[in-house]
Amino acid sequence: MATLRQLTYLVTVVDTGSFTQAAELLHVTQPALSHQIRALESSLGGSLLERLPRAIRPTPMGRAVLPHARAALAESERLHTAARRAAGLEGGELEVATVYSVSLGILPPVLRAWRRRHPGVRIRLREFAHADQLQAAMAAGQADLAIGPTPAGWEGPIRELGIEEFVIVLPSDDPLASEPPGPLALSVLADRAWVRYAPGNGLADLLDQACRQAGFNPTTAVHAEQTSTAPLLAAAGLGPALVPANIVPLDFDGLLRLPDPPVRRPLTAYTRTRPDPLTTTFADLLARQACVVPDHIQALATAQSSAP
Repeated sequence: MATLRQLTYLVTVVDTGSFTQAAELLHVTQPALSHQIRALESSLGGSLLERLPRAIRPTPMGRAVLPHARAALAESERLHTAARRAAGLEGGELEVATVYSVSLGILPPVLRAWRRRHPGVRIRLREFAHADQLQAAMAAGQADLAIGPTPAGWEGPIRELGIEEFVIVLPSDDPLASEPPGPLALSVLADRAWVRYAPGNGLADLLDQACRQAGFNPTTAVHAEQTSTAPLLAAAGLGPALVPANIVPLDFDGLLRLPDPPVRRPLTAYTRTRPDPLTTTFADLLARQACVVPDHIQALATAQSSAP
């Protein structure tokens, strides 16, 4: 049976690429380190490390074991952190994982409110381009709480935060600005080249799906590597963009139109198991403070729905 000490030794040797450096970091002798690695290899039934003349590299079995070793060590650290929180010994640290658009739009005011209420608790934020990456990271034990689209097949606790609205962004002098401010069918923009998200960004999939449902495949004017760049490029006239409404500021210099039919996705907060008191407190604040659809976008929706 592998021990946490052995897993720590394995990960440290791989990360440093040297038994000598790993022994120095771990404050153990090199023979003791080598002995624990051999004991781990014996327990698992094969060699984990290949000793090259000037480096150490994991074997195929070592590469298969490493992700599980890292996840086990991360989970052990979270166990000790949870115990310290429950005992009231320290403020601790909360690890929050999310997708780019949520960290841009929803989280900043929530984190500001959290900082005012709990200044002793550090927040470590992990950001991912795609909801699938977020879900995989959460399953691997890389965070205490995940915030993003509803995870498929998730067996742990899930808390609904609301429905995220998407808007079409165009330049303020676009010809469509002279038309009545009603919802805009995506098919009207079928012949335009779009500001699209780079492959791997989950919003790229969402845009493609919405356009296919409208009867066309969007062509590309430019790929935006950063989610926050898409509305700026669209407002500059490079092409229309479909963006989460919560990342569009109140003073945004561009034309905003709600798509018809609406493009929406549910947002949730989820954990692997029943959350500890600190994580629950953050989730409660998130549910109260998260502005999934900003007031100015709600006002836009109201204006468009009442337009003749």
